[in-house]
Amino acid sequence: MADTPNTFTATVLGFPRIGPNRELKRAIEGYWAGRIDPVALQNTARDLRIAQLTAAKTAGLDSVPVGTFSYYDQMLDTAVLLGALPDRVAGIIDELQRYFAAARGNAEVEPLEMTKWFDTNYHYLVPEISAQTAFRLDETKLVAELREAAELGIPARPVVIGPITFLKLAKGTGDSDPMARLDDLLPLYEQLLTVLARVGAEWVQIDEPVLVTDLSESDLASVRSVYQRFTAVAERPAILVATYFGSPGPALAELAATDVEGVALDFVAGTTVDDVAALPALTGKLVVAGVVDGRNIWRTDLDQALATASTLLGSSRSVAVATSCSLLHVPYTLDAEPDIEPALRSWLAFGAEKITEVTTLATALHTGTDAVATDIAAARAARQARHNDSRLRNGTVRARLEALAPGADRRAPADERRSLQQAGLGLPTLPTTTIGSYPQTTQIRVARAELRKGAIDRAEYQRRMRAEIADVIELQEGLGLDVLVHGEPERNDMVQYFAEQLDGFLATQHGWVQSYGTRCVRPPILFGDVARPHPMTVDWISYAQSLTDKPVKGMLTGPVTILAWSFVRDDQPLGDTARQVGLAIRDETVDLQRAGIRIIQVDEPALRELLPLRDADKPAYLEWSVGAFRLATSGVSDSTQIHTHLCYSEFGEVIGAIAGLDADVTSIEAARSHMEVLDDLNAVGFHLGVGPGVYDIHSPRVPSVDEIVASLRAALAAVPADRLWVNPDCGLKTRATDEVIESLRNMVEAAAALR
Repeated sequence: MADTPNTFTATVLGFPRIGPNRELKRAIEGYWAGRIDPVALQNTARDLRIAQLTAAKTAGLDSVPVGTFSYYDQMLDTAVLLGALPDRVAGIIDELQRYFAAARGNAEVEPLEMTKWFDTNYHYLVPEISAQTAFRLDETKLVAELREAAELGIPARPVVIGPITFLKLAKGTGDSDPMARLDDLLPLYEQLLTVLARVGAEWVQIDEPVLVTDLSESDLASVRSVYQRFTAVAERPAILVATYFGSPGPALAELAATDVEGVALDFVAGTTVDDVAALPALTGKLVVAGVVDGRNIWRTDLDQALATASTLLGSSRSVAVATSCSLLHVPYTLDAEPDIEPALRSWLAFGAEKITEVTTLATALHTGTDAVATDIAAARAARQARHNDSRLRNGTVRARLEALAPGADRRAPADERRSLQQAGLGLPTLPTTTIGSYPQTTQIRVARAELRKGAIDRAEYQRRMRAEIADVIELQEGLGLDVLVHGEPERNDMVQYFAEQLDGFLATQHGWVQSYGTRCVRPPILFGDVARPHPMTVDWISYAQSLTDKPVKGMLTGPVTILAWSFVRDDQPLGDTARQVGLAIRDETVDLQRAGIRIIQVDEPALRELLPLRDADKPAYLEWSVGAFRLATSGVSDSTQIHTHLCYSEFGEVIGAIAGLDADVTSIEAARSHMEVLDDLNAVGFHLGVGPGVYDIHSPRVPSVDEIVASLRAALAAVPADRLWVNPDCGLKTRATDEVIESLRNMVEAAAALR
């Protein structure tokens, strides 16, 4: 390659791919349902990519990432790139069908496991690597997208997940260690570098976010050896190694010692100018400074960001301004939110606005501030107005938290509670239940849309939702479930529903982000102190309980998950905000108990998600997160049974915290991981009730009775029958009604067979 590659000044590390109006989601689901053919799906995808590339160039980016588009997940795309799909899908001839079989399974094939992408709310598919995995390069997709950009005159930079991150996040099968296959994988990356150079790539971005985690000495040594090897490839683009979500720490020194031409660093989430200054070997490399937050939606402090970039530039380095990470994690544009109150709107920046911030900063850095003085002044004024806004602080909430007595987050010992609860509930051995939501039918969606448009009034909407609840209660009784739920038809989302009723939150209309695959959510914006002005769920749950003699669970979302799945204020510690949310949920649990609800589920699926990436930071997080949950759930009597639910995470690191939550029953994802989590629970002496999921609700597969019996037998080997519950992995909102009925019928039959 050339000794001095053409440099750039303004970029982002990646783009969202669902479409500003969720066009890709609808096209993919249309393809799954047989409503459109593969060509129509591909056309939709191409149109979205072209619109995004064109908008990025028009906005002023002089290096635009390509290859970040995906039909489902970038880790799955990397497995395809490297020929690392599992053997069980190898017999599927059609490439698109094979891809989606690995992603979500089908009647014959189990999908790959799914877990959280570092400490975000995005889920990735976990590659399976064995000693027999036969890697084979398939660069078709990446090269096609690079050529697509070139035809548009876009200054494109292909992006690929790096070998260390890919293998560190993969799952070894057959007792193999994926990292043991590193030397087998590197020739494919070397081959890819040459291919990309030959089709015109001047730079390639290799994403290595795993470098911001705690790595072994062996892994750190691999960083240097891998990237020094890559730079020795005779024909290749300039290499930009991108890290994000934190500081790469000692891994940065290893990268600096190689001949890579650039490093992308996250100056929002932990990297400092001192980290760079301490490494003279970085001089001469391009530093892509992630000073615009790619994960949250607050307007950037342009003065501070410019000071950071200017300090880097003053150290005789080439500097480009960038987002801290991919824009995958934020909505597309504020233009879709005309109804946000103007003052609050001025505090925000979504994806398109962040690109503008990047180009503004790049202009100020390389041309001077005069050209963008108006933009900088507007940002400064908006931040000051936000700081002074009275809505940020609620004196009553703060006083209540200060006045809480010691022990307000404690209940009686679990054994005492269990005796009281069993006497009151009279449940059978291996009680069956579901996690909360039932399918969101067309009728529910129509009613919600008509309410928004004013076609029906609130009374008619409530009448229709009560009819849905009655149907769900009747269905569960007919299936023979022991503990029922009301199905949550009135809820748009498990966080947004509560945010719309709590002070201190703003809900968007079109602020969609991808959670996994075609699953999209609208994270609310938590901008001020949180308070509950009125009960949020009591009427709905009470109505459901009035229809049956069986216990109906009250369904709430826990404080940690509400934080994790919102865009949270950045002007006070997360722990303080979590306690405010915990206090609001506590008030709701007390009102549910007062209304006669004997079981209350407070879901915390995001407990693992917010766990800091560095071991040194984890104890403080676990202390406040567990404390917030216990504050939320300790206001009820010992005879009220508290449930919680956790899903789709690597639970090993928070097993102690799960026990510390002190919930009477914890339901937990276990189907895709084949009950592996139970061994972790036993290792910490877990002695509370547990409901390991017996089937995977993210797949359309209907499990057989025998399959569920086998899962329950595996669970019974680890959990005594008097503490074991029987339930699916997660809520049933996204499944079809016929699938749900058949699956739950088999689940109830399996539990009865084992009783």
